[in-house]
Amino acid sequence: MSELSAQTSTETTAPAIASAANAAGRRALDNIDELGLTDNLLELEVQGYTVVRGVLSDDRIERARAAILRRAEKESRHSIDQNAATAEEYNGMRYQHYLLFDDPVFPEILLEPKPLALVTYLLGETCVLSSMGSHFRGPGGYPLGVHADGIPDGCLTPSSLVANCNYALTPYSQEAGALVLFPGSHHKQRQPTAHENWTVQGRTMPEIMAEKLSQSEVDALEWDVPIGGVTMNIDPGDAVVWHGNSWHGGWRREVPGTRINLAAYFCRDFMDTQELRGDDRYPEVFEQYANEPRFAQLLGEKRFNGWRDEGPNLGYVS
Repeated sequence: MSELSAQTSTETTAPAIASAANAAGRRALDNIDELGLTDNLLELEVQGYTVVRGVLSDDRIERARAAILRRAEKESRHSIDQNAATAEEYNGMRYQHYLLFDDPVFPEILLEPKPLALVTYLLGETCVLSSMGSHFRGPGGYPLGVHADGIPDGCLTPSSLVANCNYALTPYSQEAGALVLFPGSHHKQRQPTAHENWTVQGRTMPEIMAEKLSQSEVDALEWDVPIGGVTMNIDPGDAVVWHGNSWHGGWRREVPGTRINLAAYFCRDFMDTQELRGDDRYPEVFEQYANEPRFAQLLGEKRFNGWRDEGPNLGYVS
């Protein structure tokens, strides 16, 4: 392509892209209004996160919880009492990864309209699912360190590059190992320091981890919540959606039983996903959602990048 041709192509395409972006933004705002999420949008802008109450039906809560428990039992190779497990049976938090294809309930939850509308506002219509998993937590262990998702210092921007939707599948409270969020932290555009994180009598988490304490010694530590942290006291079926810059962590669980969540993590379409997209081992799932174009988009089937000699598809700007 000549320099003149390239310039002409750019001059023609740029206004079309801008127009498409404006139309997409308008659709996102209209959808939020139609779903009654205007107050949630305001919270998302001001706090960096919002709680959407009662998103999941009782049926979806139970099916998702049972599927995640099956995965955790498979990973730990023993049965787990969801309501009475001790630290000896299941200590601390272990991430149960790549859940989307484990059970039909997970694609259903992925397409829940209200959280997806807020994620779309943050990341645009072309966003993709980066990963779906569960931070399955038993009693004891370490708290979840405070962090902003996925982006290192120096790369965070005012616009959200990633976004998270965290569904509670069991009750959230401080003693039950609840999620903690930090209002306004998305404006900092940086990761928290060690001293802005969990501490024990002034000792930072990295310092304590370097001591290589035994499980019983770790379980006996009394952690100080970082300044500004707000505990998410929410019910099963509630969803917390947050801007990718927002600092968040989690309490250690102090009572018997398990804390079960489902985390749907999204990113903009030009970014690498945590999970490998293009997985063709589950054609029946894609067939089931053949009439749901958003499902294919979220699973990376319509990403702009990734062409070969056929070149890029510019149809999205038409």
